[in-house]
Amino acid sequence: MLRSLKFSALALGLIGATQAMAGPDLTVVSFGGANKAAQVKAFYAPWESAGNGKIVAGEYNGEMAKVKAMVDTKSVSWDLVEVESPELSRGCDEDMFEPLDPKLFGNGADYVKGAIQPCGVGFFVWSTVLAYNADKLKAPPGGWKDFWDVKQFPGKRGLRKGAKYTLEFALMADGVAPKDVYKVLAGKDGQDRAFKKLDELKPYIQWWEAGAQPPQYLASGDVVMSSAYNGRIAAVQKESNLKVVWNGGIYDFDAWAIPKGLAKDRADAAKKFIAFSVQPQQQKTYSENIAYGPANTQAVPLLAKDILKDMPTTPENIANQVQIDVSFWADNGEQLEQRFNAWAAK
Repeated sequence: MLRSLKFSALALGLIGATQAMAGPDLTVVSFGGANKAAQVKAFYAPWESAGNGKIVAGEYNGEMAKVKAMVDTKSVSWDLVEVESPELSRGCDEDMFEPLDPKLFGNGADYVKGAIQPCGVGFFVWSTVLAYNADKLKAPPGGWKDFWDVKQFPGKRGLRKGAKYTLEFALMADGVAPKDVYKVLAGKDGQDRAFKKLDELKPYIQWWEAGAQPPQYLASGDVVMSSAYNGRIAAVQKESNLKVVWNGGIYDFDAWAIPKGLAKDRADAAKKFIAFSVQPQQQKTYSENIAYGPANTQAVPLLAKDILKDMPTTPENIANQVQIDVSFWADNGEQLEQRFNAWAAK
């Protein structure tokens, strides 16, 4: 009986030690949908299986006001949040995110340029592209000029409800070369030109706000073309005839950031999770489950050729795309979003 009690005590001690080693549960907030499903397979489940603690998966739609309110009131309940590059840059400038030591993530040369930032780490590359339903159009569109051509391609168009991406697409539709988009958009005349071009299309626009909406609108025939996240279209291509036009797409990173004000043990665990998510094997699994490019280039040789063809970062797909200008949107985003919201409400 004494031996039995000793074994029980030992077992309890081991369980307690394992729980102590596991680290705190982490609340990780992403954009949801197919992207979140891929994160579960590539990051959350393997993290938990390795005994690192549980992941509580949340969703949002990029509202920085929610993060700012948590930080300002010192009531941070999110350990990690997925953000687009302009929001990461602005949030870092406004002291909303924890600074990160780049050494935590290995050799910087292994990453796509720009992935490792002072307050966040890009963990995949994605594009906002022109998507269309090939069952609904007689001929494929070639780019944003065709998107605006309602005579040759009659029907509604889907666009993300916001200035970012929408203004760039309007300028490309008006004949601005992808490489010159931000030169033109930097001036007031260029901004006026983009809004004037949007005026032409306004009666035909069906706005979307969540990434899951464009594939639904296209499949149902509500719109004949839409801007869309490339991974959302790739995720439904097996059961639909939805296609992507890479020409004039805008690519960006999504990054992990840690809201400022977390307790040290939680912040440390969050940093370990970020480092885990950008390991080549985790990156490979992520890209196998959604058509977004790995931020860690060491994952590329691990991917099959039929998967690489749908990646925004392959040479042929990226050739005529625009890399989002993070500093432009960090400097001008607030003012342009306000102008856009006033325009859209008219």
